[in-house]
This record gives sequence, C-alpha cells and structure tokens, in this order.
Amino acid sequence: MRPGVSIKVADADRERLNAILGNRNSPQKHVWRARIVLLTAAGFGTHAIMRETGKSKTCVWRWQERYMADGVDGLVRDKTRPPRIAPLEQTVIDRVVALTNTDPPHEATHWTAGAMAAAADISVSSVQRIWRAHQLRPHRFRSFKLSNDPAFADKVQDVVGLYVDPPAHAVVLSIDEKSQIQALDRTQPGLPMKPGRCGTMTHDYKRHGTTTLFAALDVKSGQVIGECLPRHRAKEFLRFLRRIDRDVPKSRAVHLVLDNYATHKTPEVRAWLSRHPRFRLHFTPTSASWLNMVERFFAEITSRRIRRGSYASVGDLEAAIYDYLLQHNASPKPFTWTKSADDILARERRALNALDEIRGNR
Repeated sequence: MRPGVSIKVADADRERLNAILGNRNSPQKHVWRARIVLLTAAGFGTHAIMRETGKSKTCVWRWQERYMADGVDGLVRDKTRPPRIAPLEQTVIDRVVALTNTDPPHEATHWTAGAMAAAADISVSSVQRIWRAHQLRPHRFRSFKLSNDPAFADKVQDVVGLYVDPPAHAVVLSIDEKSQIQALDRTQPGLPMKPGRCGTMTHDYKRHGTTTLFAALDVKSGQVIGECLPRHRAKEFLRFLRRIDRDVPKSRAVHLVLDNYATHKTPEVRAWLSRHPRFRLHFTPTSASWLNMVERFFAEITSRRIRRGSYASVGDLEAAIYDYLLQHNASPKPFTWTKSADDILARERRALNALDEIRGNR
C-alpha cells in the first residue's frame, strides 16, 4: 500500500460505489474509479490495483487522493481545466457581431467566416463560435413578400373564416392551377438505393411537353377534384367550373377560394357565375398565394409524385397525376388551418413596421 493512503469506505459510500459498478449505463470512467477505491479499501496494493484496472500508477494515486479529499462526489465529477487558448476579449466579440450586421468591404454580398476572421484578426473557428453563440447566419437568407392589397385585412378574415368555420350546408373549395408541369424523361436510368447510398438520377433530361393541373381541394373532407388540361386560359377554367358543378350536389352552395389570376375574372367567367348563383368566389389578397390551402396539396403532389418521376410523354405524366389523385381521395386527410386572422394581421403589421423603420434609417 502506498504510504499515506488509508481508505475506509463507509456503508453509504460502498452502496453508491456498488451501484455505479452494477449499473450498465454508468460511464466507464466512473466504473474504474469506483473499482480503484473499493480495491484500495480491500487492502490491495498499487501494483495489484494497476493489474485489475489496467490503469497507470499515477492514475491510481490520483483517484485515491480524490476520494480521500472529496468522497464519492469527487469520483463522478471531473475538475475543469484551463483552456489551451485564452478566451477572446469581449471587445473582439462585440466587434465581430457589429461587423456581421454591416456590408463587407469587399465585392461579396455577405460575410464569410474566412473574411470575418481576416477582418477581426482571429481564427475561423473563433468566428464560427461567435456566430453560433449569437445565432447569426450571414450565409443564409429567407425570401418574403408583403401584400399591398388595400383590402388585405378584409380578404384575410373572409378566407380564414371559411377555413375555420365553414358555412352550414355548403362546400368550401380551395382552387388553383399548377401550370406548366413538365413531362421530363431522364437521359439515363438511375441507380437504386442501397445501404450507405441513396438512389441516383441524372441531372439532365428530355422535355416531352407540359400539362396544367386544375385542382379543387375540399377544405372539410380533404378530397380533391382534379383535371389535367393542356393550357390554363379562361376557357379551361370554365371547363373546370362545369366539372365542379357536376360533381358537387346541386343542393349545396359552393364557396370557391382562389387567387387573382386574370382568367378567374374574365367576362365569360362572370357571365357563367351569374347563371349559377350557388357559386360564390372569395379572392385571396394579391401576393398572398400562401393563403390558398390547395397550394399545400400542390407541394405534396410535387414532392411525392412529380419531381422524382420520369415520363416519356405528357400522357404518362397525366396518368401518374390521376393515379395519385385516385389514391389520395381513397383515404383523404384534410389540412388543418391553425393561424387565426388576427395572428396573420398582427404579423403583417409587425413586418410593415419593420420595413418602415428600415426605410426611415436610409
């Protein structure tokens, strides 16, 4: 036994040490530290403990001394070590944050970690740590578009009201056209997915024409009335309205949510609507297509069926779209609108105030 080392383990400490040994989720460093203490208390010498634990002499001595000084708590707590490199001064950090919010002096549109490191005379990793700590991402941006529709508030309340509280004995349909869907055929067959590698497809393709998907999403049931047509003029829109008129029971009023596309407001369309008074149109605000719920369906059919497909003709593309519609309507799941009109209007006001503040500072 090493001179000056005398360890007697109390019952409470022995119970904690045995619990560490018996728990398979215990960190291994805690396990061998506990074994060093228990073996020492059992009268094992330093070399015997080294053989049993596979640790060096200085390691055994260190944890014997730690237990004698701090008990079991000292075994499960690592002492902090001073950093290898001195931390950055706060003035340097503040300068990096301030520079990040300004335009770079060189020809780029935004700061990179390398450019900032050169400007602040620190390492790239230091710049990255500062940006991460302050949640700054100069390499990223998000696009936005605010509506300038003078009737924005009224239209938002009208459309959102249809989503969250549809009229009784009526059908609410969200309508739009997904135009210019290309029938793209890959120039070479891709490789299938396998463990460790995703599926592949060529970046180049052959174009075989386009089609336009007219879709009407039933807000309540989630079912979709869809039809593929070669173009998206008022003529095709009227044809789709007649399709809706045939599919929706005559006893039900029909509320259509749609955007401000010119083909939705032609004299022919207005004349047809005047002869069919059960149809009522609700236009979304200009530059606010996100308010049209059918856009969510378009996103799904694009990502799940269209984007990664390969089509040798427009007919193949339309067949794939109709097959997707058939399976979707077999087990429809409606989308749930969660934002209230007040929430949307409040967010719009905040965005407008922020823009006004930026304009005022210029």
